[in-house]
Amino acid sequence: MRILLVEDDAAQLEPLQAALSEVGHIVDGVQDGAIAQWMLTQREYDLLILDWLLPQVSGLKLCQQYRNMGKTSPVLMLTAKDAISDRISGLDAGADDYLVKPADVFELLARVRALGRRSPLWTGDTLHVETLTLNLQTMMLERSNPTELQHDVEQQTDRSVQLSTREFQFLEYLMRHPRQVLSRNQIEQALWEWGSEPESNAVTSLVRRVRQRLQTVGVAHWLETVYGMGYCLNPDVQP
Repeated sequence: MRILLVEDDAAQLEPLQAALSEVGHIVDGVQDGAIAQWMLTQREYDLLILDWLLPQVSGLKLCQQYRNMGKTSPVLMLTAKDAISDRISGLDAGADDYLVKPADVFELLARVRALGRRSPLWTGDTLHVETLTLNLQTMMLERSNPTELQHDVEQQTDRSVQLSTREFQFLEYLMRHPRQVLSRNQIEQALWEWGSEPESNAVTSLVRRVRQRLQTVGVAHWLETVYGMGYCLNPDVQP
């Protein structure tokens, strides 16, 4: 998932960002509420983690504004404010979960997984599109439709493959937007952290690598190149 992490204390921000990145998430970490406010108008996020007490714009205000924008991605409030009245205020502002600092990093990762599973595309720890299953814990891609098993055997193809972190992030993004043409710019914004500049051929190279992984499970043709527009994961395309 692409996550916006807003925490004004660098000593807490950096290890949390590292822990989230380690398990495959793409994390934009910022320390200022006003910067976060602007970033929310520039990019789409799958999850927000907000400290309450932030410079310029509070996490509570950010959450309220985000909901007023009509955005539905889960919001986790991560704050030292532990009174019952504070928890109620946070949830009433639109937060989906509330975790009091200091928080155990493993509990935070579990909360993030739980919030991610609220998407209708997710079942347990997996993401499904037609016959493809992407395991969010192991970064394993599997083809799970038993009706195609015989075809796979005949073609001597494996039905599962281990992905690298970047391959996993790209395929997760594609599977979250099936049958949708995604431009090169959208892919760069989704996969590269704020301020980083991908090399000119980075997306092309990544598409080639993911197509090879899809070939391993027999569905390379699903990853379409739409001339002049971008790329699309389309299970309706025939080989």
